[in-house]
Amino acid sequence: MIVAENKPFHDILGLIEDAKKILIVGCGGCVAVCLSGGEKEVGVLASALRMSRKKEGNPLETVEVTLPRQCDPEYMDMLKGYVKEDIDCILSLGCGVGVQFIAERFSKWVIPAQNTKFAGGTIAHGIWEERCGLCGECILYKTGGICPIIRCSKSLLNGPCGGSQNGKCEVDKNLDCGWQLIYDRMKKFGKLDLLLKIEPPKDWSKSRDGGPRKVVREDVKIS
Repeated sequence: MIVAENKPFHDILGLIEDAKKILIVGCGGCVAVCLSGGEKEVGVLASALRMSRKKEGNPLETVEVTLPRQCDPEYMDMLKGYVKEDIDCILSLGCGVGVQFIAERFSKWVIPAQNTKFAGGTIAHGIWEERCGLCGECILYKTGGICPIIRCSKSLLNGPCGGSQNGKCEVDKNLDCGWQLIYDRMKKFGKLDLLLKIEPPKDWSKSRDGGPRKVVREDVKIS
């Protein structure tokens, strides 16, 4: 999932400037799972913004709605009844994709209330960790399901650097060496021979080079 975290409250307060009425849009997808942008978080932020502005003597009116997902155009139709003429700006609690989808759809100033961090998952309650670098050329079948691009601090493809000691990374002694994790897992499954095959330099053109990527499924595409 995409993991995001809220911008500092005073930053958000500054970004809405002197708006009198704002639409706050949450997302029921990834950011709801990581407890930063769902319906509950929308309500908490709206309340905090109103109280802060009231103390300043500059009242703020908020309208709140949470979409099932902000990254899907079909759900943008749900916003039509909320994006009215008197709305000064839209505050999105979605990831960066959601912010852009709303901005593309409506002629309103759209402000991100979150910083989009990475693609990851839950490792403990309240803790999310990056697991995928979205490189576009997955080699997890060669490394025991452990991503060297993310789990190795140097993104090495053919084994550890010379700085790891006792299974820990030289960049941060609190981090497990990604390649130690890979080695241990490959050994467990009797697949160490796969590590003897040199992995060529990654083709980064399949990642971010060359503009935004696109996946087209001809079998489901509507002409």
